[in-house]
Amino acid sequence: MFKILIKAEARYPLDRKAIRDKVREVLHQHGLNDDVVLEIAVVGDRKMAALNQKYRKQKGTTDVLSFPTLNYKNKEKETFVLPPDGLLHLGEIVISFPQARRQAMLYNHTVDKEINILVEHGLLHLLGVNHDE
Repeated sequence: MFKILIKAEARYPLDRKAIRDKVREVLHQHGLNDDVVLEIAVVGDRKMAALNQKYRKQKGTTDVLSFPTLNYKNKEKETFVLPPDGLLHLGEIVISFPQARRQAMLYNHTVDKEINILVEHGLLHLLGVNHDE
């Protein structure tokens, strides 16, 4: 079972199928099947700035934040240990739509492409991949 909940206000147009496809692609690249639960929230800069201040103690907005549910990674075997329901509850990815739009303009590609880049970045953090690796 693959369960992805995408939350966004109507003013933020999203290609939900492309997001789901990107999540599946990243999961399969990391040897995970579809037994995953994940939430993605697309918010405005005000909400993102509040989250950034609260959780990272940094002022202003950012493009993406990841909030893992639990760390299921078994460091010795480099595998994930599933909870009793058999589903890997990864957590939540939060994306600032206005920041994604600005970055899309900066890098000269579509907002949908930038959203997918941010989804992948956030998902990698939930899978235990950090910037220094």
